[in-house]
This record gives sequence, structure tokens and C-alpha cells, in this order.
Amino acid sequence: MQGVRQEKIKLPVLVSGIRRSLVKLLNRPASELAGHHAFKSDQKILAVWAADCAEHVLPYFECNHPKDGRPRKAIEACRAWAATGVFRMADIRKASLAAHAAARGMREDAAACYAARAAGQAVATAHVPTHSIGAAAYAIKAAVAYSNDANSIIKERNWQLQRLRNLRRI
Repeated sequence: MQGVRQEKIKLPVLVSGIRRSLVKLLNRPASELAGHHAFKSDQKILAVWAADCAEHVLPYFECNHPKDGRPRKAIEACRAWAATGVFRMADIRKASLAAHAAARGMREDAAACYAARAAGQAVATAHVPTHSIGAAAYAIKAAVAYSNDANSIIKERNWQLQRLRNLRRI
């Protein structure tokens, strides 16, 4: 199979598919997707799921940049919020911006860049639940960039959906 060019994997298309999956899996009407309050009742589940999605691709960042802990710290902040409910916007924002700053330094390493962005989106789920969609979408882009294989889109999405199903059962 030929490699996959990242330009062909459009983020809006991924986001749209992920939204449809969330509506179905969370058994919510599509109208709940409007605004920052979408999925508010499932926010902690989505935060854990987003952290899982980001952590699943984090090795793509850490293998080449082991001394840069910003994406991992963002995931840890997300998990801490989900576990405790303690929310300080300054901490969430700082962790998210730091992970995105790490991504900006990875222009030549697409898998690392997208993995760091997934972490930045994951921690932002503490503020707005729909950031979990961004974490999942960037995780897919990271997996594709790492493997350069079109099948990795399907594999990563299937993993993400199964993980969310498992979290819903807990």
C-alpha cells in the first residue's frame, strides 16, 4: 500500500466523524454538539478518553524527544483534573499551551507534532468537553504520520472507540 500524505487527512473531516461517533456512543442528540457546553455531563469520561488517546500516541513524541516532558505533563494534568475535579484555569491553560509549544518545535517530525497537539487538546477538555474531539483527531494524525499507512486511520479510530466504550461501562 502506498504511503499516506498528511495533507490529505483533513482535520475537519476527522472531527466530523469523531463527533458522529460520540453522539452515537454517548447516546446524545446531535444538537448537544453546539457550543461549549456540549457533552458537559460526560466531561470527565471524555477527559479520561482524551488523555488515553493522547497517551496512546505519546511514544511518537517521546522516542525522539525524551527530555521534553511538556506533552506528558499535559496528559497528567488532564488525568489529575478528571480524578479530583480540582480546576484551576491557569494550570490547565499553561499545560495546554506548553504541549502546543512543544508541537510547534516539531515541524520536521509530524508524528511528534501531532502527538504533542493531542496532549494539548486532551488537557483542554477540563475546560471545554469538545476538546476531546481534537485530542482524538490529532492522535489519528499522529498514528498515520508515524506509520505512513492508510490502515492506521482505521486502527487508531477502532482503538479509540473501543476505549470509549470501555469507559462508558465503568
